[in-house]
Amino acid sequence: MYRRPNALDTYGCYSQGQGFHPHPAKEGRPVGTRRPILPLAAMTVVALLASVTVLVALPIGSAQSAVTLPPGFAQKKVVGGLTRPMDMEFAPDGRLFIATKGGKVHIAKRDGKLATFLDISAKVATFGERGLQALTFDPNFATNHFVYLNYTRKATATDPAHNRIVRVTADGNKAVTGSERLIFRLSEQLDETWHQGGAIDFGQDDKLYVAAGDNHIPNNAQSLSNLHGKMLRINKDGTIPTDNPFYTTASGNNRAIWALGLRNPFKFATRPGTSTIFINDVGQGAWEEINRGESGANYGWPVYEGPESDAEYTPPIYAYEHGSGTDTTGCAITGGAFYDPETVQFPRGYVGLYFFTDLCNGWIREYDPATETTSLFATGLSPETGILNGVVDLEVSKSGELYYLKKGSDTSSVHKIRYTGN
Repeated sequence: MYRRPNALDTYGCYSQGQGFHPHPAKEGRPVGTRRPILPLAAMTVVALLASVTVLVALPIGSAQSAVTLPPGFAQKKVVGGLTRPMDMEFAPDGRLFIATKGGKVHIAKRDGKLATFLDISAKVATFGERGLQALTFDPNFATNHFVYLNYTRKATATDPAHNRIVRVTADGNKAVTGSERLIFRLSEQLDETWHQGGAIDFGQDDKLYVAAGDNHIPNNAQSLSNLHGKMLRINKDGTIPTDNPFYTTASGNNRAIWALGLRNPFKFATRPGTSTIFINDVGQGAWEEINRGESGANYGWPVYEGPESDAEYTPPIYAYEHGSGTDTTGCAITGGAFYDPETVQFPRGYVGLYFFTDLCNGWIREYDPATETTSLFATGLSPETGILNGVVDLEVSKSGELYYLKKGSDTSSVHKIRYTGN
């Protein structure tokens, strides 16, 4: 029923369609109707046509000459030499940690070089979208030095491939040898490669939230009998909170389900000091979504994709369509970050905004939760063509700078954007 992604589908998407339909109406554009997933026969035809479209339109993101920022802003490269980066996160002490698909975690040093904090490449499966997905830090990191990771464990003769949450202990710029502890095991992967989701972070409630993709089996997302296509919520020791919304209706580890109906939630972000969570869900044929995290919510995949008004499901707070070469369309929503730093460096009007980015078209946009409007912040961040290259993550430092993690065909890099004044 659903086509298998080809080599271009690094983030489980493909590009087709034109236009831009935020939800609710924004920038003077009308709200689109959320598109129901087509029945079998129609979906087969659409999938075949879409495959042809992608193969013909290889350079989906056209080359852009230079980074363009608002007046008074400047950017600078922080570190390069990365290989297939997936995620970056600031430790509570200010150090920038970077997770790479192959299983290495690096620390960006002040001299522009990389220190290797951890190398678990021998146990990480990396085919397709598998790999080391993300990392985060214990709220009590200053005293316990715990770092949490989400990665795909290689299959063994007795144990199939699966994603798992583990914890390691930091000792300076190195992980303590032998300190890895299994915290939580996700469902077995029936599909070999696709739709991992992968982001992890602690919420205001000190619970660990985990984004899990549908494993390229869309109906997973609507079932309480597996963890695919969900947002999960667990205690930091791997136990499951009894106040989770499906604790009494699901069983075993499935009681960790906090929300469902997601396709490939590659990134999500928590707003500092609040319970607000925004989930970036990578779409299939037409739409990219930002969803507000809510306990027990059902975001509709695979019944719907993009804006909709069906009361049974929770619609995205914002959605944009697929397209190439514009600053309002894209192919795969990736990083997102709230601008609420300890030290506000940007003009005060940026405080509380949500920055988000798309893999293909090289832009960063800002979403204002108060007015439900968006505007363009930066362009030209992905000068290489093809959806295999682009910005994969955003973070805001304590000192108020916006960092972006850019994946390239050879090596990849981290850059920061700061406000320099008028």
